[in-house]
Amino acid sequence: MSPHKTYRLMALFAAIGILSGCVHPRPHAQQAQDAASAAANIQAAWVEIGANGQAIARVVTQWDTAQGGDAACPLLHVDGSSARMSLRVAAGTMPLRPTASAAVDSKPSAFPVSVCEASLPTNAHQADVAGRPLPLPKAEPQRILVLADTGCRMKKADNVYQACNDLAAWPFATIVATAAGFEPDLVLHVGDYHYRENPCPSDIAGCRNSPWGYGWDTWQADFFTPAARLLSKAPWIVVRGNHEECKRAGQGWFRLLDPHPYAETRSCNNPVNDEQANYSEPYAVALGGGSQLIVFDSAKAHKTALEPGDAQFQIYQKQFQSVAALAAKPGISTTIFTNHHQILAFSPIAGTQMVPGTQSLQSVMRSLNGQAYYPQGIQVALHAHVHSFQAINFASDHPATIVSGNGGDNIEVALPDPLPTDAAPAPGTVIDKVAHHNSFGFMLMERRAAPASGWTFKAYTAAGKLLTTCVQNDRTLSCDKTGFIAP
Repeated sequence: MSPHKTYRLMALFAAIGILSGCVHPRPHAQQAQDAASAAANIQAAWVEIGANGQAIARVVTQWDTAQGGDAACPLLHVDGSSARMSLRVAAGTMPLRPTASAAVDSKPSAFPVSVCEASLPTNAHQADVAGRPLPLPKAEPQRILVLADTGCRMKKADNVYQACNDLAAWPFATIVATAAGFEPDLVLHVGDYHYRENPCPSDIAGCRNSPWGYGWDTWQADFFTPAARLLSKAPWIVVRGNHEECKRAGQGWFRLLDPHPYAETRSCNNPVNDEQANYSEPYAVALGGGSQLIVFDSAKAHKTALEPGDAQFQIYQKQFQSVAALAAKPGISTTIFTNHHQILAFSPIAGTQMVPGTQSLQSVMRSLNGQAYYPQGIQVALHAHVHSFQAINFASDHPATIVSGNGGDNIEVALPDPLPTDAAPAPGTVIDKVAHHNSFGFMLMERRAAPASGWTFKAYTAAGKLLTTCVQNDRTLSCDKTGFIAP
């Protein structure tokens, strides 16, 4: 059975039933008779959008997986028809593999839950599973919520243990509650969902007894439980971050969130396959009204420049060629490129120093486009990775760049204010103006009213205070506040 189920067969079966005089049970009566569809089994349910704009319903279930195959999955109801979801991957505990941590600080990834999925018809009006309504995509979303770097950091190598039990220290749940009140049509997460890599020491009250490692209990605590309200509010576009590469939370990424079909060779279970699983082909999501979003997987991007003979250089070079082709699609007036790592932006460090953009990606982009870096078809670049907010307009011909990575993990120090006059995130770039802040929060994209094209980008604090409004016009970004913005 295809992992992405359509409803043509259901319509055929329904027609056969009508012609033969059969009476079909109502979908919810059918659900009540179906043990796999019991609400108590469903641990999470959401809709995400993948390549070619395909909407995918996903469910995490703890129903008895001994049933085998699709029998572990609940019924999905769409516009009065019912069909069983397809099993994406069954429950299981994976053997311990090499991780970013020492073996003594790691453990096998346990997933005592199965993941089920089904593709949703483009013309669907209503969908639900186990009594939970599922949000359906809009052809032309007006408000897009942007989040990133949302997990709670527990990392022995850095001796950093965030107070995951304190909403002030780890405010992801607060951000979700605030942002849901803005009624977004779509949610874009720009990577790094999972940060609880190592056990919290027993003498640190802020994270004491927290789950850790890369299994379902940690994914549930770090993402699915605090994000539940937004998962039920709107469909999601998910971008992979460096914390979801194979030596970290890659196993959970491919089971739970990756929009492509599940395959053992792209599961991060066997390190022999990491060189394949750590890269994914870029794809575009149409946003209607002449806008599109290109999603790029930069999970394994390094800080240093790459040589042309490097295997990673060659992989990224082919993928950026695909980006150029996607950006050249006719009829598109605004293309937003999104990946996790900042490219033409900064990473601040204590004092007055700054690290420029991700040089491995820059080196590959220079090989294709010189110091323009991006193809001309891209108007906006949207990133995370740096735990702050940056909105950069260039005097040089480069796309407006936004970093929105302040969704919950420890906040960075602020950029120098003002920026040094010679500050440049990459050779050949000249900054016009920058607006930035280093407090927890999120961003809301709002579509500009016709006849204007493009988007307005608004940065908010975790409590919902508006910090700045930036209006995009082609490749330029004009913000109503510049420099450092105090909450």
